[in-house]
Amino acid sequence: MADAWLPEAGRSPAGDDGGPLRGGAPRAVWLASDSDARVVSARSVAADLVRAGRPAHLVWNPRTGEIVQLVPATRAAGTIGAAGREGRACLQIMVVGSAHEPFTATPLTGLDTILMWLDAWGVARRWPAGPPLPPPQSYQARRDRRAWARGGHFGASQVPGPGRPDPGAIDIRRVTGPETPVAPLPRPLPREDRAPRLPVPRLPGDLAAVPTVPAPEPASIRS
Repeated sequence: MADAWLPEAGRSPAGDDGGPLRGGAPRAVWLASDSDARVVSARSVAADLVRAGRPAHLVWNPRTGEIVQLVPATRAAGTIGAAGREGRACLQIMVVGSAHEPFTATPLTGLDTILMWLDAWGVARRWPAGPPLPPPQSYQARRDRRAWARGGHFGASQVPGPGRPDPGAIDIRRVTGPETPVAPLPRPLPREDRAPRLPVPRLPGDLAAVPTVPAPEPASIRS
């Protein structure tokens, strides 16, 4: 049986989590903290998430390899709302970094340890919704429930419901390996189908608010 607590991670158990899991295909969701991994530790981000009442399962600094676990895999975490309770496992990984500077450009120290843990929980090495989009386009990403129902790996911007823009345009093959099947790059929703965008709530401490005013869209996106 897979470990509820990643043995190689430090522990900082959150007092509150997202509640019991409801069953379904296992998933992993990748998020970014909007912090600079060169100066901010995983433990510092973890403490901010706990204070804000929105703990992830893991907080990982991809430059140093530091991993801190806040919630056991057998419980839902609190970064993506109700969707985080869907799946036999829905493991939420907060990466110390920015959606504007994809974390796959870093050394990814410690990634293999995390992936083996996700494998043990049955998370398939596929990205059913395709590669995550960069901000500001990621605010209007298609959050397709059919893709979500398949399980596998997702960016927070692809999760039905929350409207987060992270983790940005990461190189998914650097995360799950060169054999990862690559779906077509998704297009944002047409303007007439877009829901009002809500800002990501600000966390205390080192986590800055994600900008809420989008840059102008390229002509290729507007067309």
